[in-house]
Amino acid sequence: MHGAVYNPVYKWLAKLCTFLLYCYIRLSRGGRSCGRLLFCIFSLTSIFYPYNVLYFYVLRTISMAGHNKWAQIKRQKGKNDAAKSNVWGKLAKRIAVESKLAGGDVNSPTLRSIIEKAKKENMPKENIERAVAKGTSTDSSAIERVTYEAYGPGGAAIIIDALTDSRNRTAQEVKHLLTKNGFALASPGSALWAFDKSLEEGYVPKTTVPLSEEDNTKLLQILEEIDVHDDVEEVYTNAA
Repeated sequence: MHGAVYNPVYKWLAKLCTFLLYCYIRLSRGGRSCGRLLFCIFSLTSIFYPYNVLYFYVLRTISMAGHNKWAQIKRQKGKNDAAKSNVWGKLAKRIAVESKLAGGDVNSPTLRSIIEKAKKENMPKENIERAVAKGTSTDSSAIERVTYEAYGPGGAAIIIDALTDSRNRTAQEVKHLLTKNGFALASPGSALWAFDKSLEEGYVPKTTVPLSEEDNTKLLQILEEIDVHDDVEEVYTNAA
C-alpha cells in the first residue's frame, strides 16, 4: 500500500492536480472560499499521502486571498479591456494637465514620468500624443488637480488625488462616497502629514496602521468605490 503512495506516477499526478486547482482558484471569483475548502481536503489527505503536505500550503495561501492589501489589489487592475480603458482615460487626463504646466515639453521630468507610466500600462502611442496636444489647447484650461483627505476604518489615513473641471461637483461626489460608508472628508493637512510625496510613487506612507480583518475588508471596499470615480486619479492609504 505504501509503495503505491510513493509511486512517482502518483506523486507527479498530485503535483499536476494541485497546479490545476491553483490556477482555477486564482481565476475564479470564489477563490477564497474554494481555497479554504481545498486546504481542509488536502490537510486530511496528507495523513495518507504525506507528500501533499508540501502542496496544501499553497492552497492555504490562496485561502487568505481576501486579506490582500490595497497596493496589491491596484496592481491587479487593468487586466481586462474595461479596466484598461478606465486607466487610460485617467492617465490621458493627467498627461493633459502636466502637459499644460510644462507647455507641451515632453522632456519635463513630471510629464516624462507620467508618459512612461502610460507606456507601462500599454496605452497606445496615439492616445499619449493626443493627451499631450490637448494639454496645450484651449479646452484644457478648466482641468485642475485637487487632493482630498479622509480617515477610514481603524484610523487608516486616505489620500485621494483627482483631476477635475468642477471642484464643487467632485468634492460632493467624493464626500457622498465616504458618507454612505460612514466616513467623512477630513480638513486639509490632517492626513497628509502621514505621507511623503514621491515623484515616482505618489504619496508614500511614513508609517503604517495595522487593521483587523473586518476593518481591512471595509477599507478595501471604500477604496475601490472611490478609485472607479472618473475624476479620481489615485487613492493612497497607510493601512498595513
